[in-house]
Amino acid sequence: MLRRIFSAGAKSFIRSGSVSFATVLIMTVTLAIIGFLVFLSAVLSMTLSGIRDKVDVNVYFATSASESDILNLKSEIDALPEVDSTVYTSADQALVEFRERHADDALTLRALDELGENPLGASLSIKASDPSQYEGIVTYLEDSGSLIIDSVNYFQNKTVIERLTSAINATAKAGSVIVFLFALASTIIALATIRLAIYSSRDEIAVMRLVGASNMYIRGPFIVAGILSGVFAALITLLLFYPAAWYVGKATVVWLGGFNVFTYYTDNFPMFFLVLVGAGVFLGGFASFLGVRRYLKI
Repeated sequence: MLRRIFSAGAKSFIRSGSVSFATVLIMTVTLAIIGFLVFLSAVLSMTLSGIRDKVDVNVYFATSASESDILNLKSEIDALPEVDSTVYTSADQALVEFRERHADDALTLRALDELGENPLGASLSIKASDPSQYEGIVTYLEDSGSLIIDSVNYFQNKTVIERLTSAINATAKAGSVIVFLFALASTIIALATIRLAIYSSRDEIAVMRLVGASNMYIRGPFIVAGILSGVFAALITLLLFYPAAWYVGKATVVWLGGFNVFTYYTDNFPMFFLVLVGAGVFLGGFASFLGVRRYLKI
């Protein structure tokens, strides 16, 4: 029975030349949209990650603070689950960096030499796992290391960080909504196309019904044909993505701050293959099942 169903489905797919071609074409467009949404999600994630990496809080220590006390506080900060990473800059290193930044300012360097001592203190740059967690980290700093801390720049940047956090959350939500709407629209188009293809075979189905064919035997070939349409559409989409990603790859490196679409596609090709072939098989099979069931009252 299964062999007959698969054989009939393959023959139906081949014989229905123009209808099969139209179905594969529409499903190719549908899967291309789904693939584009995968790229869009990757670009959005990379952009938000880049924005998060640029947000940090700097802790400036008093010049009288000992390095051992500062390093002990750094160890405590590193142990917090909210903290992603920390970078410690000693007083001597801060002085070297200050001289490098003002290498062309002879007056400033002369004034620094006349002091006879290092006026700069050590600092600690803290990156949180999420920008919304900085306030909790700063509260912890105030409670545990206030005697050796001179200042924290969080309060100067608090408004900017809060606005950035809101923008990141809003962008992530908007991106999810856009992905969902495009995926839903493309799915509906694919379902409608396959149902129309099945509707054109209503006379053939009626004859099969009259001679006593079971519902499974009637649905089976159409489901197989729908799955074949999805598989062929997925393979065509994968082939089209390769030159398209290669063509725009170098441009995206400039536009997106180092993100290469072609490299992302080749590195994640197994994921693209599973997503597009899986989506094609599901859309083709499910749409064929619904088309026979709903429109032909089997």
